[in-house]
Amino acid sequence: MSHKRMPKRKAAIAVGGVAALGAAALLLPNANASQDKNDMNAAGTGGVKTLKATQASGVAAQVQKILGDAFAGSYYDSAKQQLVVNAADGDQNAIAQAKNAGAVVREVQNSTRALKAAAGTLKTKATIPGTSWAVDPRTDKVLVTADSTVTGAKWNRLQSTVQSLGTGMATLKKSAGSFKTFVSGGDAIFSQTQAGGVRCSLGFNVTASDGSPAFLTAGHCGVAAKDWSDSQNGQPIASVDQAKFPGNDFSLVKYTDPNTQAPSEVNAGNGQTVQITQAADATVGETVFRMGSTTGLHNGQVTGLDATVNFQSETNPGGTDTVNGLIQTNVCAEAGDSGGSLFTQDGSAVGLTSGGSGDCTSGGETFFQPVTAALQATGATLGNGGNGGSGGNGAGGQSGSAAPSASASDPSGAGDQSGAGGDQIGGSADPSASASDPSGAGDQSGTGAGASDPAGSGGDPSSGSGSANDGSSLTGSN
Repeated sequence: MSHKRMPKRKAAIAVGGVAALGAAALLLPNANASQDKNDMNAAGTGGVKTLKATQASGVAAQVQKILGDAFAGSYYDSAKQQLVVNAADGDQNAIAQAKNAGAVVREVQNSTRALKAAAGTLKTKATIPGTSWAVDPRTDKVLVTADSTVTGAKWNRLQSTVQSLGTGMATLKKSAGSFKTFVSGGDAIFSQTQAGGVRCSLGFNVTASDGSPAFLTAGHCGVAAKDWSDSQNGQPIASVDQAKFPGNDFSLVKYTDPNTQAPSEVNAGNGQTVQITQAADATVGETVFRMGSTTGLHNGQVTGLDATVNFQSETNPGGTDTVNGLIQTNVCAEAGDSGGSLFTQDGSAVGLTSGGSGDCTSGGETFFQPVTAALQATGATLGNGGNGGSGGNGAGGQSGSAAPSASASDPSGAGDQSGAGGDQIGGSADPSASASDPSGAGDQSGTGAGASDPAGSGGDPSSGSGSANDGSSLTGSN
């Protein structure tokens, strides 16, 4: 997401480039449209209800209270517009109440407690760079993913750990690309470090707890550099106030001019804006949209919640930067998209782009820091209502002036950019020291360093398994 400094210091969220047509077709007819969040049509009195995705999370929270320990996750069936709730060994009276609340209830084998225990085992025994795991409520299993760097002894270790969890507890798949944070040198919000230029994307404009205008972006961007500009080699217009990475992945960056207008909106390209009206938790199965300064607008679905991702450490060779509590999606992203907005069609802020694998040509999967957690941790609130109206025209103007070539990124070059971004993160020691979680990083680094990487020996089994699974498991957004 690109931030442009406008006359009267309007700081609108914008993107350089042409939006993906598939995502635009879904989103733009509803941009700036009024949404009735209370429109909940019951299929019958006390029966399954037809819900919007944004309503599903509220019903899920209600049903979770009803089911108690029997609650085993939920997801949104977008085709039927219904909330599906898993129940493990639930009381039949409670299940009946859950159905009356409007959910489809299905009885499953694995409880939330069992699934969390499985994730805990993975954390203890298989925190390996290039791996991730998240509970998939649609299969009632933990979905474990290994990227292309997990080979040889690492792959064997991961595979044996998954098998030790027991039948029906976890699924293991291979990803064609490699997990990386999407920081890069280029166009959007910029900074300079000793190692060179850094580029990320602006996420959402917010108001800091002291009332000053600010924005949220990725934590690894805030750890990489402190001062940020809206143009390459330009004067800084904002400075990092708080940054968290690893552990979480968010930064609060305050505008240096206290009169900066920071409207709560996302520029969706082609002069269209989406007003951001609230922050919302993600729901598995819901359709989401991502904006980033490299690839523009793309859409996909939420595939998992509370995901753990083990990135290869950028500062400790052989170590691991683990981030927890992420949203897993099948939306693509590339280098430079880090920090960009994840939002819903009706204007709910959902996440900040963290990292992932693949690209927007062949498809990929991307993980996002939940916005609700970032707001709670920083004490910030979304946008500035008084400036929202005046920022609309500015956002449209920015979209019109953006260079279309910015969205036509070279997938093969994205890897190089990401690598450059990694070096830049390594060159920024001071912010990193104050923002990261030393205790968590220490454990993760030790685990990662202990895993050998026999590059030559792991090629055959890894590539064979990868080619069999990649086609069916990786879904790119349109």
